[in-house]
Amino acid sequence: MLFDDRGRVVERLGKYLGKQTNNVAEYRGLILGLRRAAELGAEELEVVADSELIIRQLTGIYRVRSPVLQELHAEAMALLKGFGKVKLRHIPREEKIEADEMSNRAIDERML
Repeated sequence: MLFDDRGRVVERLGKYLGKQTNNVAEYRGLILGLRRAAELGAEELEVVADSELIIRQLTGIYRVRSPVLQELHAEAMALLKGFGKVKLRHIPREEKIEADEMSNRAIDERML
């Protein structure tokens, strides 16, 4: 989900990925959102995710060992460099109920 600086929903995004690991799905969702934010002309960005692994990999605290995740990580990092200011923040899953609902909808409806 993309929000403006006042916390209002700008856009809800979703895409069916087939059978994937949760980490691949998290990266794919991040990349989808980063691309759309760039298309909309965003210059500053706060990425909020419930995946501690993804946030720690993006901040360099954790290494990316999986070859599949290395490719997705590189793509995400390249996209992040396109923004003037980026903040990365981990939150508990319970705090992102609406985004989880969108994820479930993408799975249920096989959104392309």
